[in-house]
Amino acid sequence: MNKLSTDEQIVGFVREAEKTEATISEFCRQKGFNEGTFYKWKKRFGSMQVQEVKRLRELESENARLKRMLADRLIEIDAMQELLAKKW
Repeated sequence: MNKLSTDEQIVGFVREAEKTEATISEFCRQKGFNEGTFYKWKKRFGSMQVQEVKRLRELESENARLKRMLADRLIEIDAMQELLAKKW
């Protein structure tokens, strides 16, 4: 499985693994992804529904955008303070 797994696929894999009789390692091998990846997905998305996972991803991207905006503003403030501190 590649990094482009959709939210529906990830939640589906976690739910399907809980219902299957096969071991986790066999299940992961059948689906084509690493066992570590499965456990990471299960830890992060284990009790969530598809809509909750989508909302989480939206919030994470918005949070990253806001952090970038804050960093840009802090750089601008620092540059302005440097400029004002110079004696003409």
